[in-house]
Amino acid sequence: MNMAIRGIDFNFGKQPADTFTNDQHPDLRADFVMANPPFNISEWWDGKLEGDPRWVHGVPPKGNANFAWVQHMLYHLAPHGSMALLLANGSMSSNTKGEGEIREALIKADLVECMLALPGQLFTNTQIPACVWFLTKSKKARGNNRDRNGEVLFLDARQLGFMKDRVLRDFTAADLEKISGTFLAWKRGKDYADVKGFCKAAKLEEIAGHGHVLTPGRYVGAEDVVDDGEPFDVKMTRLTAELNSQFTESAKLESAIRANLTGLGYAL
Repeated sequence: MNMAIRGIDFNFGKQPADTFTNDQHPDLRADFVMANPPFNISEWWDGKLEGDPRWVHGVPPKGNANFAWVQHMLYHLAPHGSMALLLANGSMSSNTKGEGEIREALIKADLVECMLALPGQLFTNTQIPACVWFLTKSKKARGNNRDRNGEVLFLDARQLGFMKDRVLRDFTAADLEKISGTFLAWKRGKDYADVKGFCKAAKLEEIAGHGHVLTPGRYVGAEDVVDDGEPFDVKMTRLTAELNSQFTESAKLESAIRANLTGLGYAL
């Protein structure tokens, strides 16, 4: 319905079906896949999935479908296909019931192209922070893209965006351009440089040194703090004096408000 009301062509298959147990597109080999699968589904396994050809990099845990989605989509990619899917942050570091081994296998197969950490409160249906996995069947030089074999880009966008209301966060056009522009610059090998706190291009050996954890914060590090030249002890003395002054002013305001309320016949 979402696609129909937007006039987007679609083919959901001949009948409503479970993607895992009754794949409606068994022969599909897509150039691009974009997906936002349900996070952390626990009741997805069926006995007929044992030995399924999609589990190339390991059998997903029966209590969590995250890596089943990943491998299902990889299975349907064309030889030069690429994909991006939104997953819960736990997928980047969890070692529960074989997830760590599957993630390690994906990394060693050089399928992971980029990991993007998102800020929390981006979605109306969940407050938990999420990440985007970018995977590709081939990192070889092709078109405008350079050879990226053995390399993964990490992007940490947790500090980007703004609160559009009390509960929902959003990205500005500049934020989106910063993310996509950095990704493209890295892929093309043009005007790209690591930026502390935001982006880092890491070799597979470095990722192995981190136990094959894909959390961007581990690689991009902390943003450099600008040194204003004021010694720490001097700054702390000044800030403490300012805070005490503000406390004093706050007490005066509170006293005045209480007096005004008392004059109106009310008391706190």
